[in-house]
Amino acid sequence: MNDAVPADAEENLSRRDRKRAKKADGGDGAKGGGKRAKKSFFARAALFYRQIIAELRKVVWPTRSELMQYTSVVVTFVVVIMGIVAGMDYGLSKLSLWIFG
Repeated sequence: MNDAVPADAEENLSRRDRKRAKKADGGDGAKGGGKRAKKSFFARAALFYRQIIAELRKVVWPTRSELMQYTSVVVTFVVVIMGIVAGMDYGLSKLSLWIFG
């Protein structure tokens, strides 16, 4: 492994740090493999789900009060737009009845 990291401290490293240390030493990932290497279905599925979890960890989740505020804004906006569309529909239907009898 890496000379800068003692063997007992190696256990305390994250998986990412261990992988970087291996790569710096020229092992595991220095050559071969790469993006073009064909991986099994299960390896690709596992990678896909690991990437999903990593992306979900980056998300800044709203607090409960923020969520309620955002929800009320969206519901209010939808109700206002529904009112506008319903009013236009009613007005245009009356206009077409008046024009065409």
